[in-house]
Amino acid sequence: MLRTRVFSAVVLVAILGAGLYYGGLLWWVLLLFISFTGYYEFCRAVRHIPSGKEPDKSSSADQETKYETALPEIAGYLCTVGYYVVILFGKRYDYMIFTIVITVVIFMVCFVARYPEYDNARIIRNFFGFLYVPFMISFLYLLRLRDKGLQEVLLVVIASWICDTFAYFTGRAFGKHKLAPVLSPKKSVEGAVGGTLFSALFGGILAFITNGNIGIYAVVAGAGAVVSQFGDLFASGIKRDQGIKDYGKVIPGHGGFLDRFDSIIITAPVIYILCCTMN
Repeated sequence: MLRTRVFSAVVLVAILGAGLYYGGLLWWVLLLFISFTGYYEFCRAVRHIPSGKEPDKSSSADQETKYETALPEIAGYLCTVGYYVVILFGKRYDYMIFTIVITVVIFMVCFVARYPEYDNARIIRNFFGFLYVPFMISFLYLLRLRDKGLQEVLLVVIASWICDTFAYFTGRAFGKHKLAPVLSPKKSVEGAVGGTLFSALFGGILAFITNGNIGIYAVVAGAGAVVSQFGDLFASGIKRDQGIKDYGKVIPGHGGFLDRFDSIIITAPVIYILCCTMN
């Protein structure tokens, strides 16, 4: 199991690393695939569970009752592709806003045209899924387009994955106070602080290596680390509410894309905003 987990992580990092380094269309294709798959995982995880049917809390989303893709989900997939085409060719931020508005209209039409086949809660869940996964992940592509895009995307990685790693080890060594005992009993306040401090440290190291502003990179990485932990807990809360262990099993030993990108989803747009503001 450990060997599979390590091998999957190495392959994933290699593929994402190549896409990030070369950027452009390759990076766009990778993020579109992750967004498309992540949206599928989200919709399947939050699907309506009929009264009296409770899922096996030890299972993953893949192992539960059959998930049938319906019109609201199809609309979400089409809007995801359309949105990514817009950011690839549009090069204007007002086009992004237009796309979001059109997406709202499309979901409204789905609700009205097939009423009462789909309840309003399902429409809202699927629209939120579009904002939560494809839209938020797209900021990794928008970051890469910037002059120092490569370094700034690496700040997202530091604020998410480096934070998670060092929060774990710091928590194991010093953790005494529970951070969110109901959502994630193993996470501690000390671990959260440790993950944030190490993220700021690695942000400063990245700035030193790439001739960036050490203070700005450290602050951005540290702030992103704080936000990333809320993103992780938010995703854990959804899984706990739905009674599933993992969002999927597309990455052997790790679960689904949402299980690995849960913190990056919220960190990417926050770091984008910080980089646009501070640089």
